[in-house]
Amino acid sequence: MPTTALIADDEPLLREHLASHLARAWPELQLVGQARNGREAVAMFEELQPQVVFLDVHMPGLNGIEAARSIGRRAHIVFVTAYEQYAVQAFEQGAVDYLVKPFQEARLADTVQRLRERLARPAPEMGPLLDELAAALRERAGTAAPAHAAAAPRWLQWIKASVGPTLRLIPVDEVQYLRSDEKYTLVAWQGGDALIRRSIRELVEELDPDCFVQIHRSVIVNLRHVQQVVRSGNDTADVLLKGRPERLPVSRSYLHVFRQM
Repeated sequence: MPTTALIADDEPLLREHLASHLARAWPELQLVGQARNGREAVAMFEELQPQVVFLDVHMPGLNGIEAARSIGRRAHIVFVTAYEQYAVQAFEQGAVDYLVKPFQEARLADTVQRLRERLARPAPEMGPLLDELAAALRERAGTAAPAHAAAAPRWLQWIKASVGPTLRLIPVDEVQYLRSDEKYTLVAWQGGDALIRRSIRELVEELDPDCFVQIHRSVIVNLRHVQQVVRSGNDTADVLLKGRPERLPVSRSYLHVFRQM
């Protein structure tokens, strides 16, 4: 019998993203449902009884931690979160696995490998871990800056680039795209181009996913600077930018980014 799984996330694009990556990383996995919030996740779990549940930590109504508490030891849980600190806490406990949005294929492959190994054993006791995560969520909510105060930046605000003897601080909002080769990444912004010695993998973890999306294994684009997307006949596409002549490739793996645009 194939292993069964459920995905719960209130962001449709991320549900679809995870489902498509799981289809490649774990072809024999049977995805039995996709829930839009925590309450729906628990209801679908009770009906479908999947062996693995991917739970977004932050969901309306019933969050991922509360949903995991309802599911208990009846399934192996993988938390999906945009907040690294929660994920690290969970991972250090060794009880559950985690994925940080936007997740990478290599990280998902590690999670799949660990799940395959854990499926031979009963799901672990998560009570103390869930208590810690719930406390961390409450602490974060309690210390969040009020709406009128300046919020601490959560994502990268500047990219440092050396241009000759000069260190240039490039505002991330002005970055149009990033393109990497083996050692360097080209930063194309409204003021010109610069090379930095950082990888696309590092950068995508630090950029606001509401603006910056990976469209190719070597390309990240700022959606605010996209003029249009032109599909081609082989499940790929090209991105055209405002005020730039380049055509950026969208590989088949990332075409889903533009399906709802």
